[in-house]
Amino acid sequence: MLSIQLPTFPIVTTERLVLRELRPSDAEQVFALRSDPLVMQHVNRPLAKTIDDASALIDLINSMVAASDAVQWAITVKGDDVFIGLIGFWRMEKQHHLAELGYMLAHEHWGKGYISEAIGALIPFGFNTLGLHRIEAITRPENAASIRALEKNGFVREAHLKENIFWNGVFHDSLHFGRLAR
Repeated sequence: MLSIQLPTFPIVTTERLVLRELRPSDAEQVFALRSDPLVMQHVNRPLAKTIDDASALIDLINSMVAASDAVQWAITVKGDDVFIGLIGFWRMEKQHHLAELGYMLAHEHWGKGYISEAIGALIPFGFNTLGLHRIEAITRPENAASIRALEKNGFVREAHLKENIFWNGVFHDSLHFGRLAR
């Protein structure tokens, strides 16, 4: 079984980004992200209604990281330590050496390639540092930007599940992507 030991939270940098630990002081920006209907249109979670919802999410994420059940990073632009998004591994199945990659970005930063850049940095981290064998990602067919970012980073579309998610009174399709360590 996979054993994840991170004695200190890992900071990951790219050409333009710093991926760092999520902090309680990020609550205002997390609230802005999670209360934005445009950002949340492809996410099967309720909109944040209060800053307390954002603080509770930060606490939940940090408790999952502390328990080695997830590794989630705040996305920031180099030289500006302000939270603009979230990315990381969750739904970790340690006995199978796999995790699901999830991400979201404030809409004013869309179209700049930040998610693709962050994914590119986390793939080697997931395989080499965490010891994952497989990374999965799930998105909706209409989320073209997410599909492009995954395919650009070597993920292969493995399944198109029809109406497998019931959210907000509507059935939605999902696309399942995977990438192996080899």
